[in-house]
Amino acid sequence: MTTPEGGTTAAPGEVRADRPAPPRKDAAARPLRRGPADPVRTLMHHHQELCARAVDALEIAAGLEAHGVTDRTAARFRHRDVFSLAEELYARVPRAAPDAAPAAAPYATAPARRSRTVCGALQLLPGAVCVAAVAALDSVTTATPAVRTAVGASGLVLLALAVRLGVRSGPLRLRHGTGPRTAGLWVCWTAGYAVYGDWLLGQLLAGGPDLPHAAPRAAVAPAVALAFALAPAAGCAHWFTVRGRRVLAASRGLEELAARVRPLLLAATLLFLAALAALLLGAEAVLGRGDVSTPVAAAALGVLLFLARLLAVHGFPEAAAAGLASAAALEALALALVLIARLPGLPPLGVPVEALATAAGPAAVPAVACTAAALGLLVCGLRALTGACAHWPAPSGTAEAHRP
Repeated sequence: MTTPEGGTTAAPGEVRADRPAPPRKDAAARPLRRGPADPVRTLMHHHQELCARAVDALEIAAGLEAHGVTDRTAARFRHRDVFSLAEELYARVPRAAPDAAPAAAPYATAPARRSRTVCGALQLLPGAVCVAAVAALDSVTTATPAVRTAVGASGLVLLALAVRLGVRSGPLRLRHGTGPRTAGLWVCWTAGYAVYGDWLLGQLLAGGPDLPHAAPRAAVAPAVALAFALAPAAGCAHWFTVRGRRVLAASRGLEELAARVRPLLLAATLLFLAALAALLLGAEAVLGRGDVSTPVAAAALGVLLFLARLLAVHGFPEAAAAGLASAAALEALALALVLIARLPGLPPLGVPVEALATAAGPAAVPAVACTAAALGLLVCGLRALTGACAHWPAPSGTAEAHRP
C-alpha cells in the first residue's frame, strides 16, 4: 500500500523486509552457546584408538597425560582431573574386538616361573663371566703380552654379551623403543673408565704413559661388583614398577600420584645403593683394596647406570642418554685438561685435576663426574617418573611380564 508521502505501508499480516522482526523474549534470556554441546566428543575422536584398545581407564589416563593433558586441561572438559576424564572416555568408547587368544592353561604359572628363573640367571650371568675372566687373566700372568691381551679381550667381549642379555630381559627390558644409539657408547666409556681410568689418569699426571711398554692396570674389584650389581638393579626396578602401578590405581589426581611416587623412587635408589655398597665392600675384601675413593666412584657410577636404565625403561631414553653423556664428557675433559696442560703457557689448566687427584686419589675424578650426573638424573626422575605416562598397566599374562 502506497502512502501520500510516497512510502509504502505493510498490509495486515505482512512483514516488511526492511524492518527486522522484534526479538523474542526468551532469546535475550538464553546465553550464547560457544563450542560443542558435548566437549568430550572431540577428545573421543582424537584419541579413538587409545580408548578403543585400552584395557582399563588407567591406561587411557596414562595416554592422555603422555599427550600433554593435565588436570587443568581436564577442567575445560568439565572434569575435575585426568582420571575422571579417562573414566568417562573408557565408559563411552566401545572396546575394540580383541584378537583371538588361546584359553589359559590350568598350569599357566609353570612357564611364568620358568621365565622368572631364566631372567634371574641371565642377570647373574655378567657377574659369573667377570669372575671367570679375572681367573683366566690370573692364570696367564707368566704368558706373553699377546696371550694376555687376547684373554682380556675375549673376557670383555663375553662380558658385554652377558650384560646385553641381562638388560634385555625382565624389569630392565626396554618397552618404549631402543632409545638413542649413542647411549651404548656412553655406557661403554663410563664403564671402561671405571676399570682403567684411574691407571690412565695416574700415568698422564706422571708424564706418561710410556706406550706400548706400559701395561694397563685394571681395577678388578669395582668391575666385579658392578657386574654382579645387575641382579639387585633388576630387583629394585621391579619393586619400583609394581608399586608405581599400585599407586597409579589408587591415586585420584596427578598431584596425588606425584606425591606418592617420589618416595618410591628415592627408596628404590637407596635400596640399590645399599646393595651395591655391600657388593663393593665384599669385592674389596676378597680381591684387594684400592684407593679410598675407588668404591665411592664405583657406587656413583652404579647409581648413575641404575637411574639411567630406570628412566629408559619407563619411556625417557633421551634423558638417560643425556645423563650418561654428561658423566662421560666430564671424565674426558679431565683427561684432556691434563694433556693440554703440557703445552707451553697452559700448565694452569691441569691444576684443578691434579689437585683433586692428589687430595683424594685418581678415582675422585670419576666420583665427582658420576655423582653430578646421577644427581641430575635423580632430579629428572623426580619429575618425569611421577607422571601417569611413566606407569603403564602391566602386560597381559605373567609370562609376558617376565619374557626374556
